[in-house]
Amino acid sequence: MKFLSQQMSITFKRINHFHICIPPEKLEDARNFYGDIIGLELIERPDHVFDSQGYWFNIGDAQLHLGVEEASPYTDRHTALEVTDILSARKHLETNGIEISPQHKVPGWERFSFLDPFGNRMELIQINECISAACSNEHQY
Repeated sequence: MKFLSQQMSITFKRINHFHICIPPEKLEDARNFYGDIIGLELIERPDHVFDSQGYWFNIGDAQLHLGVEEASPYTDRHTALEVTDILSARKHLETNGIEISPQHKVPGWERFSFLDPFGNRMELIQINECISAACSNEHQY
């Protein structure tokens, strides 16, 4: 595979979250394992945004997202990386022939996903900074 543009680079801030999938009938067992046994802090998940059940946990300065998934050729499993300029990152990837997939809207986040050349799903996120106290609740996710 040949890439067109190697001059621009994407500036990453941190890993935002890891998303793992659990069979639907095991979701509560997974919540108990990661929350009670491992000791991760259960945090609010914007359930209204998603079509399926799940839980989110704090893990250091990143998050662990648990979702449910039956066997399927498309997977929700992915790594999400926070970037400083989502539009430049998207343009850079598109210039290099990477197909971008839209994502459900999450309040306070601009995001998209793509498959790397080896079939791994990656998500890039830019968290919008709020100046007013009125939008501070958006950053609880």
